[in-house]
Amino acid sequence: MLQKIIKLSIDNKLIILLITAAIVGFGIFSLTQIPIGAVPDITNNQVQVITTSKNLSTQDVEQFITYPVELEMANLPGVTEIRSISKFGLSVVTIVFEDAMGTYLPRQLIAEKIKSASEKIPEGFGTPEMGPITTGLGEIYQYILDTKPGFKDRYSPMELRTLQDWVVKRQLSGIPGVVEVNTWGGFLKQYEVALNPEKLKSMNITHSQVLDALEKNNSVAGGGYIEKTNESYFVRGEGMIKSLDDIENVVVKNVDGVPILIKNIAEVNFGFANRFGAITGNGEGEKVLGQVMMLKDGDSNKVIEAVKERIAEIQKTLPEGVFINGFLERSELIGKTTFTVAENLIIGIIIVIFVVILLLGSMRSGLVVASVIPLSLLFTLSMMYVFGVDANLMSLGAIDFGIIIDGAVIIVEFIAFKITSSRKELMLLSKSERQDSIDEITYSSSSKMMTSAIFGQLIILIVFIPILSLSGVEGKMFKPMAMAFSFALIGAMFLCFTYVPVISSIFLKPEKVTKNNVSKRLMAFFYKLYQPVIKWSLVHKKIVISSSVALLIVTGILFNRMGGEFIPTLDEGDFVIQPVLKTGTTLTKTSEITTQIEQILLDNFPEVSQVVSRIGAAEVPTDPMSMEESDVIIKLKPKGEWVSADSKDELADKFKEKLSIIPGIDFEFTQPIEMRFNELITGVRADVAVKIFGEDLGVLVDKADEIKSKIANVEGASDIIVEKIDGLPQMTVTYNRKKVARYGLNIQVLNEIVSMGFAGNAVGNVFEGERRFDLVVRLHPEYRKNIENLKNLYVDTPTGTKIPLHEVATIEYTKGPAKISRDDTKRRIVIGINVRNRDMESVVQDVRNIIETQVKLPVGYTVSYGGQFENLNSAKARLKIAVPIALFLIFIMLHFAFNSIKDAFMIFSAIPLSAVGGVLFLWIRGLPFSISAGVGFIALFGIAVLNGIVLIEHLKSLKEQGFDDVNERILKGTKERLRPVILTAAAAAFGFLPMAVSTNAGAEVQRPLATVVIGGLVTATILTMVVLPVLYSIFDTKKFKMNKRKVTSTTLIVSFLLVPFFGFSQEKIISLDKAIEIAVKNNKELKIKSLETDKTNKLIGSAFEIDKTKFYFMNDETNLGIDGKPFETYGIDQTIEFPTVYFARKKANKITSNLAGLDYEMAKINLIREVTKSFYKIVYLNKKLSHLKYVDSLYFNFSHAAKRKFELGETNYLEMITAQSKYKQYEAQLSQAKNDISIAYTFLNGLLQNEETVKIIETELLKIEVQQPDLEQHLLTEYTAENSKLFKAKKGISAQELLPDLQFNYFNSKDVKANISVNSFQAGVAIPLFFYGKSAKISASKIEQDIAEEQAFDLKFKLNSKYKTLLEELKKSESQLAYFNESGNKVANEILKTATSSYKNGEIDFFQYIQSIETSNQITLDYLSNLNSYNQIALEINYLNL
Repeated sequence: MLQKIIKLSIDNKLIILLITAAIVGFGIFSLTQIPIGAVPDITNNQVQVITTSKNLSTQDVEQFITYPVELEMANLPGVTEIRSISKFGLSVVTIVFEDAMGTYLPRQLIAEKIKSASEKIPEGFGTPEMGPITTGLGEIYQYILDTKPGFKDRYSPMELRTLQDWVVKRQLSGIPGVVEVNTWGGFLKQYEVALNPEKLKSMNITHSQVLDALEKNNSVAGGGYIEKTNESYFVRGEGMIKSLDDIENVVVKNVDGVPILIKNIAEVNFGFANRFGAITGNGEGEKVLGQVMMLKDGDSNKVIEAVKERIAEIQKTLPEGVFINGFLERSELIGKTTFTVAENLIIGIIIVIFVVILLLGSMRSGLVVASVIPLSLLFTLSMMYVFGVDANLMSLGAIDFGIIIDGAVIIVEFIAFKITSSRKELMLLSKSERQDSIDEITYSSSSKMMTSAIFGQLIILIVFIPILSLSGVEGKMFKPMAMAFSFALIGAMFLCFTYVPVISSIFLKPEKVTKNNVSKRLMAFFYKLYQPVIKWSLVHKKIVISSSVALLIVTGILFNRMGGEFIPTLDEGDFVIQPVLKTGTTLTKTSEITTQIEQILLDNFPEVSQVVSRIGAAEVPTDPMSMEESDVIIKLKPKGEWVSADSKDELADKFKEKLSIIPGIDFEFTQPIEMRFNELITGVRADVAVKIFGEDLGVLVDKADEIKSKIANVEGASDIIVEKIDGLPQMTVTYNRKKVARYGLNIQVLNEIVSMGFAGNAVGNVFEGERRFDLVVRLHPEYRKNIENLKNLYVDTPTGTKIPLHEVATIEYTKGPAKISRDDTKRRIVIGINVRNRDMESVVQDVRNIIETQVKLPVGYTVSYGGQFENLNSAKARLKIAVPIALFLIFIMLHFAFNSIKDAFMIFSAIPLSAVGGVLFLWIRGLPFSISAGVGFIALFGIAVLNGIVLIEHLKSLKEQGFDDVNERILKGTKERLRPVILTAAAAAFGFLPMAVSTNAGAEVQRPLATVVIGGLVTATILTMVVLPVLYSIFDTKKFKMNKRKVTSTTLIVSFLLVPFFGFSQEKIISLDKAIEIAVKNNKELKIKSLETDKTNKLIGSAFEIDKTKFYFMNDETNLGIDGKPFETYGIDQTIEFPTVYFARKKANKITSNLAGLDYEMAKINLIREVTKSFYKIVYLNKKLSHLKYVDSLYFNFSHAAKRKFELGETNYLEMITAQSKYKQYEAQLSQAKNDISIAYTFLNGLLQNEETVKIIETELLKIEVQQPDLEQHLLTEYTAENSKLFKAKKGISAQELLPDLQFNYFNSKDVKANISVNSFQAGVAIPLFFYGKSAKISASKIEQDIAEEQAFDLKFKLNSKYKTLLEELKKSESQLAYFNESGNKVANEILKTATSSYKNGEIDFFQYIQSIETSNQITLDYLSNLNSYNQIALEINYLNL
């Protein structure tokens, strides 16, 4: 198939070049269309249900909102996790679904459940709503509304917030891909009516009167329309409040005709809503922040560009002095990571091209190979566009074109070698003839090397299949990489059998061979180093193998001590500091502290560009923080401008040192995207989360503080922060229900007054054009400052009097829960740990040991570990499945390629040897094991076996060419294959080099993967060229196969070396006797016959089966005692058949047992016959194959000679193609003979039913001696005789059953009162009076006996007939064999000898010579066929059976 494609490509060069141009064109188009990002979006499939209830405490939110929502969501299909956070005025429930559910089906299911959840939430407590359809990468653009110098005091935070809500946000909301524009900070403008309670009391006005007055004086109405003079006039009642004056002049009530207005009892002004969040920036105080959130699966680069364009337009509409300051945008990180990917790819391509040209020694060949690289890249981009794979750090960052072009290198190198070798002949031809010859050379060379090239790339492709099976976070991270790599490989494979042959035939020329070019000098240098090593290794095999095993053991120990992390942290270029303040800290105080932090950082660190702090919760609280919690986002300048530190960890330490002047604050350091991913995926922001689960929040806090103090000194554990869940200051109003009842009040009214007075009660809206603001009634600020104001809050009673609130309630300071977090409906507290300067797994191990040994938890309280560590464990569990599958697939491919388990295992040894280098290089560079490194190992295993394939394939080829001495073969093979092995490994390793040493943004993720592959290839190449030849020499020698005692230790070492995933096995050579022994031992059918025999032997004893003995008791009413009560009777009763019946049955059972034994013996003879026939058939097929190989070699030499003579003009074209046709014909016969042998072995193995694959010992094909069978004593005759006896015995049983059954009964009757007992005995017979049924059975048994006798005669007759027929067939075969033995063999040899000499001397022509060879060959093949027929008949006679 591939050869046809190559031929078609070379014959249609223009079409192939047009297809290549189409790949280039579509690739460039895809490059402009493909979504570009920084990293894959690893957020799990989740939906947030957010409920805002601004007046409820934390425990009330949990009880009345969170719990009902969780309960409704728990039974949805596909839910994997439910997390929730309940805090003052806010509930956020996160429901995580399976990825297979998609984005919109979960939201549809939740939308249905929200309705039922809302019904369970009390009215006025809030309505659950779904959060925006976004992910951890959703926050693509963050900005603050800032003012220019000179305008700082002109715009208040309230005015900036109004601009954000009604100008900026509205215009940004219409951009495709933008799902939400979130607002944070500033003051939400309201029209505020600030009541004076003293005036209300003095004028005897109730709160409800004020609320009613405002509601009733702020409305519009329609009155239909009036028709007048052909026009319709619509009636409209305009009564909406439009200004503060309108509010002030609203009448509350009339007293003696005097109206009391709002302005008489309240102060009307612009107020603001209760705030739960704020923004400060650059040490300048409060700002307003906008957060643009992208739709899930959007193209972040395009959306950001659209946002920037829209912001430029919005900027023109903003008031003078106000501008949009975009301080955090994803495009910067995308730009950095894209630059990293592009730089690594370009440098990698340049290095690979240089290595290829250097080692190939030909500029033209190097350029041909190099041209495959951009074409493969464009093909990859095209497929990524078609399959919707984003271009990012992971998808494009791991492509190594050194691996991709392996196939092209192999093909081009061989084509160039062949063209250069034929230079003299080519230079003599004309230009058109030369091109035709080059085309032919290209075709033949490409066809020959294509299998190796495609096979090597297929192995690498198959290795990536398990990576595609990964799921969860690691699946989203590494699937794009596996897909992109696979696309690149598929593209390279396609180009290898289309573009490469075409461009090679056009571009490669017969260059003059130089003896001393750079390539040859380089290879000579390598061989000079390598030759003494391989010679020494072949002499000291045990030392080499032992050293390899020792190296593996040391590597294993080293690997176990390396520790691990999930994925190396991507340097985003920015910082997030999270100051941890005291629970209950006011928003104003938090703002002051963040402003102070900003000033310290900007004043002391020139690296800092901007600092913006986000405090508390945003308008859409997807990231709910309390008012004492904040994210200080630090925008850093490029690393080249840093002066205070060289690394981010060092800079973080210096930040912490400078900020330590602020007392009583802990700091937690992270990065924007990392923080958001951690929170969305695992529910916590830290790298490692120690979660304590339990019911009592107080106990949870105590145990968390205890754990924090004990793990404080763990190396690498930084920023240890305990989640603040308690200590929220509260003013608690506890009602006295008796007093409430005495005043005729109710709790609801009281709560409404408290809520209205301090939180405010919205009674409508005030419109300013399109802008809409709440009209809110609350107490004057002077009356809502402290607990005394709350105590003295006037409450209206039904009698019209006013009483202070403390009359009906106890009001006091208390501490309540600040936040209640739940995982899967269980309360928990988190100790967050960020890991710095150490691997995560080691830190967690130390923490776990401390907690298990030093911390005692109450009953019902548990500890678990989450965060990134949870992801690491999940990914490692999946890799434990993916890696063995990858190894198994490699082994299967190797076995298919070489059709030998021995060869497959030898090449497979490259895998543990490559792992040695991967682990060592990680250790040398101080990198822990991560999932990036794990994927690197999977890729490495696929690449590592290629060198082994190249070497073993060549050594086998040399053996077929006649190099019988194994050491000579190895020295020659390794010398000839040193160049391609070094070329393949060097190209792959150098292709990854830029990724391994890069320090740009994103290189952290690529570095472990590249390090593993480079290190693994270095050791795999060195050890493969040393250890693999040693293994080959051990496996190949006869001494290894035969001398079991001497080779036992070596075998154990080699078995250990070849990875514990598979068992060690090879073909077992057996003789005919051994084959029969194995078959008799293993054959399941024969075992069944043997078990049947055992069963019938056991059943002989069943003849004496006697009926069950009866025991009984009765009250005998017919025998009454002296007291008139019946006798108590105890008895025993037994019935037996007539004794002769049992002996008749025993006789029948014995005969049945004899029949089973005879049946087993006949089955055994049949099995031995089939095994023997199969054995001799394989002997015959081996002899036939040997002869066909000889004839094939004759035609091979003759075909080449005819071709050469045709080229020299000594013969015609017909002779050449006839010779080639004959060669192909015998080549096909040779292949068919091999298939026949394989089929015969399959049949033999089916008979042997042995776990090991067997091979028969080399045996001469001789006539089998025929043995004269004794038909009278034949087992079949015995079987029929016994069968007749059986039916006779059965007839005897039926006759015996006519005899009477015997019955015995013994019983004792006792009069209890008189103490008298009587013993009695009874005997009887059961006579079959109605014996017609038995008589019929006897008659039937007589007929069965007659049938058996007839069958015996029939079988004896058939046996005699078969024997005579076989004797006749034997005579016929013997007469044909006699001809060959007497003269045929001699004639065949003479014909061949005479024909060969006559043809050489020109006495006969070409066709006479072919006819002579055919005649000689046919005589030999006929002889072998007749001898096989004779032997098969002889075996049928020797093991005669029907």
